[in-house]
Amino acid sequence: MYPNPLKGKLKSGEIVLGSGGVVGPSLHMVGAIASANPDFIWIDTEHQPFGTEALPGSCAILRLRGVAPVVRIPWNDPALIKKTYDAGAVAVMVPQVDDADAVARAVEYARYPPLGNRGISPNWQIITGEDFEHVIATANEETVLIVQMESVTAYENLDEIKKVEGIDVIMVGPMDLSASLGKTAQTGCKEVQEIMQDVPRRLEGTGIVPATTLGAVPEIQEKIRWGYRMLNVGSVLNYGADVLKDNLESLRADPIGE
Repeated sequence: MYPNPLKGKLKSGEIVLGSGGVVGPSLHMVGAIASANPDFIWIDTEHQPFGTEALPGSCAILRLRGVAPVVRIPWNDPALIKKTYDAGAVAVMVPQVDDADAVARAVEYARYPPLGNRGISPNWQIITGEDFEHVIATANEETVLIVQMESVTAYENLDEIKKVEGIDVIMVGPMDLSASLGKTAQTGCKEVQEIMQDVPRRLEGTGIVPATTLGAVPEIQEKIRWGYRMLNVGSVLNYGADVLKDNLESLRADPIGE
């Protein structure tokens, strides 16, 4: 399963669909989500209470299943980026990147020389059985770097940000963007939606893939029509809780099916 096909799909303009919901280092959870056949699974270490030490097992399982581990880190930090790729992430997502200088630093931290300055010592291949030297030689070709646009400042700096070589994906974060606009949690408001509609237009011809995260299928379809090509489709946790709630309500209203 190496190299993972995520980068190739993004480069060819395919619609890439994944999901999240990994709220702890549970290999059973990761395996269950992988059974849904997503292109990627989003593992969040920005807001969830675990770090890189919990990643190797999950990343290795996903690689063996042909699913790309996409790991969001807490901050644009060289140590976090390096350790996350070394643990097996195909893509690292860097939150709250507001200007071109921050993007350039992320690129430097994410790539091996001569494209960047990342230290060389991956370890995930010990688990999966891939060849160490082959992984090093091809890492820059497989590595995906995602930067998140989550503020008005980042949106205003988009023309400079998109000029930085080495970005694969810009992920628009609707929740933090709404807060930046003074409309906290109102992700469907006019101001947020106007920015979200504008981003794909401004990325046309750059080779950078516009991405976002949503839960409702009609909203996701709308964003695909707008030009988004990488989309996080809700989370197993939230979807599962919604189905459970509906089933419990149905059973309480009609316990024996009459």
